[in-house]
Amino acid sequence: MANPLRAEVVKLYKNLLYLGREYPKGSDYFRDRLRAAFTKNKSVQDPQKIKDMIARGEYVAKELEALYYLRKYRAMKKRYYEE
Repeated sequence: MANPLRAEVVKLYKNLLYLGREYPKGSDYFRDRLRAAFTKNKSVQDPQKIKDMIARGEYVAKELEALYYLRKYRAMKKRYYEE
């Protein structure tokens, strides 16, 4: 019973796991929360619900990337501009 969306879910999980390495509260905290979220929804069979959850996960990934860019921007601003 292979789900055609399984590869997409695994790709999202790996991407989020990679992005979570620099999470402000620590990678262990992020990994535990990520694992809990994916485990909680592993019994979902409806393809539309799975697609919706994938879209939400991609949104979270984009928000994490924005958080990291903002952090880098603030660090550079502190370094080069006096307030």
